[in-house]
Amino acid sequence: MNLSSPIEKEFRVDKRHKAAFVRLGLTTLRDLLYYFPARYHHISNIKKIAHARAGKEVILYGRVVSAKMSKAYRKKIPLAEAIIEDGTGSIKAVWFHQAYIAKRMKKGDMVKLAGKVTEGSSGLYLANPEFEHAKELPMDIGTLFGKDTQETLSYPVYPESRGITSRWLYHAMQRILGSGVMEELRDPLPKEILKKYRLPTLRTALVWVHAPRKESDALAARKRFAFEEIFFIQLERQRVRHAYRQNPTFVIDVEKKEIDSFLKRFPFKPTGAQESAITSIVSDLKKDTPMTRLLEGDVGSGKTLVAAATTYATIMTRPLKRPETLGRSSQGDDSAQRQDFGNLQVAYMAPTEILANQHFESFIEYFEHLSINIGLLTGSGCKKFPSKVNPGKATKISRTQLLKWVENGEIPILIGTHALIQKTVRFKYLAYVIIDEQHRFGIKQRMELVQKDGKVPHLLSMTATPIPRTLALTIYGDLDLTLLDEMPAGRKEIITEIVPVKKREEVYEKVRKKLKNGQQAYVICPRIEEPDPDKASALRVKSVKAEAERLKEKVFPKYEIDVLHGKMKPKEKEDVMGEFANRKTDILVATSVVEVGVNVPNATTIVIEGAERFGLAQLHQLRGRVLRSTHQAYCFLFANTKTKQSLGRLKALTTAKDGFKLSELDLELRGAGQLTGEKQWGISDLGMEAIKNIKMVEAARIEAIAMMEKDPGLKGHPAIKERLSGTKADIHLE
Repeated sequence: MNLSSPIEKEFRVDKRHKAAFVRLGLTTLRDLLYYFPARYHHISNIKKIAHARAGKEVILYGRVVSAKMSKAYRKKIPLAEAIIEDGTGSIKAVWFHQAYIAKRMKKGDMVKLAGKVTEGSSGLYLANPEFEHAKELPMDIGTLFGKDTQETLSYPVYPESRGITSRWLYHAMQRILGSGVMEELRDPLPKEILKKYRLPTLRTALVWVHAPRKESDALAARKRFAFEEIFFIQLERQRVRHAYRQNPTFVIDVEKKEIDSFLKRFPFKPTGAQESAITSIVSDLKKDTPMTRLLEGDVGSGKTLVAAATTYATIMTRPLKRPETLGRSSQGDDSAQRQDFGNLQVAYMAPTEILANQHFESFIEYFEHLSINIGLLTGSGCKKFPSKVNPGKATKISRTQLLKWVENGEIPILIGTHALIQKTVRFKYLAYVIIDEQHRFGIKQRMELVQKDGKVPHLLSMTATPIPRTLALTIYGDLDLTLLDEMPAGRKEIITEIVPVKKREEVYEKVRKKLKNGQQAYVICPRIEEPDPDKASALRVKSVKAEAERLKEKVFPKYEIDVLHGKMKPKEKEDVMGEFANRKTDILVATSVVEVGVNVPNATTIVIEGAERFGLAQLHQLRGRVLRSTHQAYCFLFANTKTKQSLGRLKALTTAKDGFKLSELDLELRGAGQLTGEKQWGISDLGMEAIKNIKMVEAARIEAIAMMEKDPGLKGHPAIKERLSGTKADIHLE
């Protein structure tokens, strides 16, 4: 037995096992060893049925009195029902949407059930408990670890998939742990780090995570693997940062008074946060090491103004003369070394054509007083401002002509989509790159844009997605972080209401009044299409397509309604958003695909169906779509929940105005990997739990930075270098 052996070589597996392994991403024994328990059941939870109490997590052993398939009254949900008794009493167990479980039970079978006790109208019952057949005596008490059970306080429960149970996984892990195969493992964490943070070694941690003798063992093991994951993410980010900053860059030096003069052209005064951000960025641009900075600002906080001011600083800087043209008397004189013509160049990349066009129009307004060219490059075509025929407007030009002017430096500002990354796009003096909505682009895409010919440009990434500080420090570890935590003066706060079902018609009437005044509205639904009838009745979740039809037929028949969702082709999405932005559509029914960056000032109302199914940060982003004008904006939340926790989350949205505070609360309440309703960022659940701990994140970051400074080539850390190179399988933390 060795870690690279396929699972089927060492264990007897059938087709169902193999299919489950594929779904879980498990191939080798190494994969299996790093497939960690989702939680642990405590032996103290084992109860007699007579001692079961509502709201408590319990483990019950008993005999099956009866088992049958049934359907829930009215809703027609298929389910399995069983009655279990143990001599002290009996209790019902119910499995919704899992009617097949009834076929796995026979009268008289000894079973183990683990779950939460719920109190219903007919008494106590277990809803969707974990189920497995058991021996006469609970093996979990007697021989689960094969040792004295007085030392064993808990046992592991693994994430299951159809065809493979937690029980099977447990026994497989015990066999691997006892085989001596872990002798092959090299601990990637240096001894000094383990000692400094009191972390167990790799081998010890693997034993403790799969077979903890006490609760503190399991916690210590999970802490070690959480630290390890964050450390390696940080190390990879620091390696990218270190490599990038070894390159030469452009020194951009403009007097502060010139930037102040540019900002005076705007009809409003910059906020203190904007001025601070501009100062920090301009300070970086003056250095001979390339800037890598993330500008994180709430919806409407004015990131575009910061981008414009720093773009101005760049294009007002003349390129340096070639060394051979410099006279001896000009050495050390910066002004003498610069040409008296031309401009350094800026590339501004947006995630969609709609946004690219919006930025293009905005930059024309900001820079039309200067005699410079601004270009637009998207998959749909190219534009240039100003037009030779009509100097006050932009004109369409050929892609060939645009690329020629960019390459020879005649276009200082080029705005576009991911089309900017293509190899055919060449700049003469690309000194500054701005990436809007950073999270839409990976590190690889970012580097493809910035690593052009010759010197590398300074990089500013921007995002309106509120991210907890610990998460930002982790996933954007290669970037310096700047926050815009102040809103422009005069911006009205959005009115957010949680609407009970009986007041739905009142909300529709408010929306009607807005539409009559020529304004527009969004309606957000969690689903694209209706699920099957059984699930639809159970979930009561509205879908985009069905809701659009209902609104058109029964609620807003006089108005134009369109739909937008993630399964549409990019061109279809662009067309729909274009129609909405041009006021040809009154109501846009959509999924959360509209959450970021779309600027439609005339849209002043947003209705969110199934609000409890979205994260707080995501809801805050969605309502930001109607925070684009001086009109009073409204956000109406319809929720299909009565639980205190869900309603408490939503109430926080009605009072909190800061997206960053909401994101922190969301991380705390919703937990691992669920900040935006689905797993994000490529970080495991265990890693996401670690991100709640700012001390752990900062410690991992400090160690990664220190290691990269002392040993950038990682020659003294071969195990770490091997791990980063991907020659060994990465840890699977499910």
